[in-house]
Amino acid sequence: MSTPRTVLVTGGNRGIGRAIAEEFIAQGHRVAVTARSGSGPDGALTVVADVTDSASLDAAFTAVEAELGPVEVVVANAGITKDTLLLRMSEDDFTSVIDTNLSGAFRVVKRASKGMLKARFGRIVLISSVVGLLGSAGQVNYSASKSGLIGLARSVTRELGARGITANVVAPGFIETDMTAELPEAQQAEYKKSIPAGRFASAEEVAKVVTWIAGDDAGYISGAVIPVDGGLGMGH
Repeated sequence: MSTPRTVLVTGGNRGIGRAIAEEFIAQGHRVAVTARSGSGPDGALTVVADVTDSASLDAAFTAVEAELGPVEVVVANAGITKDTLLLRMSEDDFTSVIDTNLSGAFRVVKRASKGMLKARFGRIVLISSVVGLLGSAGQVNYSASKSGLIGLARSVTRELGARGITANVVAPGFIETDMTAELPEAQQAEYKKSIPAGRFASAEEVAKVVTWIAGDDAGYISGAVIPVDGGLGMGH
């Protein structure tokens, strides 16, 4: 991205979201992150927000706009899991994951699009998952929420594409995180057998794809699903 932009990453205080924020900062952008607790990386403005609460999101955007200027790039990354098998899954297990991961992205995109429409420029990046394409036993709620982001991005593209706004989906596979590091070595090895690349990705590898799709060189790409999964989801 050659032009410095104002970027907002939801859930940018840890994991992939933090890595994405760090990469945008390294590339010279003005970066803010939302967090329910904790703070983003050095160089980022941290604003407290809950993506299930429209009022808190509006306040967060207003604070970012006052400090850094209108949000030009938004990365909807905030998400939760409540994994269990379908027959054991409560309605709350399902709806709470949908409300955060999918409805939360809708709230973020809706608020961000107001300024983008005025500027006739915007980059919307939704962080999905390979399980949104492949499905995953024990993750009916999570898979459904991540799959829904594809329809969201493609519909936004059809609505706003003529206004200089792109909306794309990045779908990571297995990523090296604290969570995967805690898995037994035998289980990690079993997972890696299913990945053609034979390894997990680093969060930084995901972050570099996000910054590229949000950049000046990707202005004619919209409604795309970009896998960062080592080939795990091929054909989907």
